[in-house]
Amino acid sequence: MPGRHIELTWPHDPIAYAPKKYLRARRYRAFLPDALVNMPLSLGAEVAGAVSEAELSIRNLNAEAHPALAPLARLLLRTESIASSKVEGMQLGVRELARAEVRAAAGGKASPTALEIIANIAAMDVAVHRAAAAHRFAVTDIIAIHRRLMANAPDAHIAGRIRTRQNWIGGNDYTPCGADFVPPPPDAVGALLSDLCDAVNEERLPPIVQAALAHAQFETIHPFDDGNGRAGRALIHVILRRRGIAPAYVPPISVVLASARAQYVEGLMGFRDDRVIEWVDQFAEAASRAAHLANAYLTAVQELTSRWRAQLARAAAPRAGAAAWALIDVLPAHPMITAQVAATATRRARAAVYQALAELQDAGVLLPMSQARRNQSWEAAGLLDLLAGLEANRFPVSANTRGSRRRPDRM
Repeated sequence: MPGRHIELTWPHDPIAYAPKKYLRARRYRAFLPDALVNMPLSLGAEVAGAVSEAELSIRNLNAEAHPALAPLARLLLRTESIASSKVEGMQLGVRELARAEVRAAAGGKASPTALEIIANIAAMDVAVHRAAAAHRFAVTDIIAIHRRLMANAPDAHIAGRIRTRQNWIGGNDYTPCGADFVPPPPDAVGALLSDLCDAVNEERLPPIVQAALAHAQFETIHPFDDGNGRAGRALIHVILRRRGIAPAYVPPISVVLASARAQYVEGLMGFRDDRVIEWVDQFAEAASRAAHLANAYLTAVQELTSRWRAQLARAAAPRAGAAAWALIDVLPAHPMITAQVAATATRRARAAVYQALAELQDAGVLLPMSQARRNQSWEAAGLLDLLAGLEANRFPVSANTRGSRRRPDRM
């Protein structure tokens, strides 16, 4: 990214709690990026081709979307959010997280890591449904995403607050001197965020290029004390939704980025080192793979739900329109489910839902998580195994994955 380093002074602080060598005043360099609006850019034929391929793949992913498949859209949104947390080192097994979601929904306790990941799912929902629908994307939308993201974090007091102090990446905990990267000073953040929002509202660049640049610029600004990576990846989907290429299904780009984290970080560093085209190429390939990966898993989940219907027909054969059929329709959005969630999702009476749960359990579609009758939850048979493969960036064995990557040796 075109920009410049500026020389600043870290002040002497005799009362700070730090080793003595960090207390004296020292000089450091912060990076001040150029404005994103109207930035000159020439992609070249090969990178332009990669961008076009990525956009076509995402459009194709969304081509079959319709309201009846809304649970599949939530499944992909959930997966993207979990993978974005994984990039930051927050990891839970698929079953552990699904159990935590059920406990949290019922007002029970969950681990701090689980609560942060669940908050990231909610933040991604804010991004793609509210921020993306805003007439004009603004700094207040970025703040809303961050506020929801950090609601359950240990440092929740910073939620939705743009930083007022210098931050840095790498180095030591006391000063930015010797850090791997020092973002702009706090007095520059406001203008840079306003420029970023103006760039999000533009349509002069292809959507994938716009998303790649906006995401990297956001990470360069690093406007919050924490949560920048997750908020910045949510921004990708704000743009793809606003530009109309992902109206229903988000491509799980963070799944691909998380599986090659070192390359991802290197790409962002290259962006700051004026290797913008390389970053756009890398991002386009990640987006293309994510779309193919999502398409393969949507097919696999639809095949799984067809098997569930066949199992239910053999075991109970409920009448058409019965609650059990409606419950199968919503299960992809709820890998583990309770009676309360099932009633809300299907909009059926509690008695009908309990009968449906019993029928699906007898058919082997739902697996009870305990023998207790109180606060019972069920796992949708086979779904979490599929999700584990999706989160690990593995194509399902049964899916047609031909053409899934343009260059197997990259990301």
